[in-house]
Amino acid sequence: MNHIRKFVFLILIVVSGACWWKSLIAASQLALANDAYTYILLVLPLSIALIYHNRKAFRSRGGEGALWGAVLISVGALIGLVMATEVWAVSPDNRLTFSMAGLVIFWIGSTIVCFGWIAIRNNVFPLCFLFLMVPPPERTVALITELLQRESAWASAVLFRVAGVPVARAGIVLSIPGLDIEVAKECSSIRSSTMLILITLILAHLFLRTWPRKTLLVLAAIPLSFVKNGIRIFTIAELGTRVDPGFLDGRLHHDGGIIFLALAVMLIVILLLALRKTETRGVPQKEPSAVLS
Repeated sequence: MNHIRKFVFLILIVVSGACWWKSLIAASQLALANDAYTYILLVLPLSIALIYHNRKAFRSRGGEGALWGAVLISVGALIGLVMATEVWAVSPDNRLTFSMAGLVIFWIGSTIVCFGWIAIRNNVFPLCFLFLMVPPPERTVALITELLQRESAWASAVLFRVAGVPVARAGIVLSIPGLDIEVAKECSSIRSSTMLILITLILAHLFLRTWPRKTLLVLAAIPLSFVKNGIRIFTIAELGTRVDPGFLDGRLHHDGGIIFLALAVMLIVILLLALRKTETRGVPQKEPSAVLS
């Protein structure tokens, strides 16, 4: 019976690939062409790895909730059909958003039909994680980018003031002695910021047990993404004005995002360890069992 369920699931996945291949290719091309969507390429492999890590849940008896699974399959298929036939006139980026959402709903419904509620309950996070494959509309990305620009400029200004550097800020433009800095869209670090959120979600899922602590860790990654970029702007500006002007347009400027991302991840790990300690604190230790002589 288990082999039959796996076979049916494989058929449903193949069918979804055949029906949504254009959307999958479009989403992949978007991720390769636009830094704001690069994270999409990591979502499916990470989700599969998390599900494989908890694969024992799929050995349980399937069938429970099959009706709801069938409903989700139908909803996902309907969304995909409407987007493919262009019955509903929407912009191309919104069409891709709805189409990919339909695909994820189809996959979740297929999982319920073939493996039941138990598999779903034990894999809620990796299955919901798949919704990150849904590319947000361009307008949403533009708003996020503007927020990153604004807050990164604010964080940079704070760092300059703490370091005793005279600074004037007008929106996303900073002025320090000998240099004017504009935090342009290309300098918003949206790629490393989305990667930081992605990494934090995975760490919270794997190493924390309670939802309040998981939520706190993920929320901490949001201001940290601003601070990370602020440190990057501050560092490059100081090196460029005090050490060598070449730093202003050098490799650290164009390719140094990974360094500051690593710094932010280290801070997240430190917070994670602190939160883990609060989870284990107060947990009663098992008393050693008595040895009868």
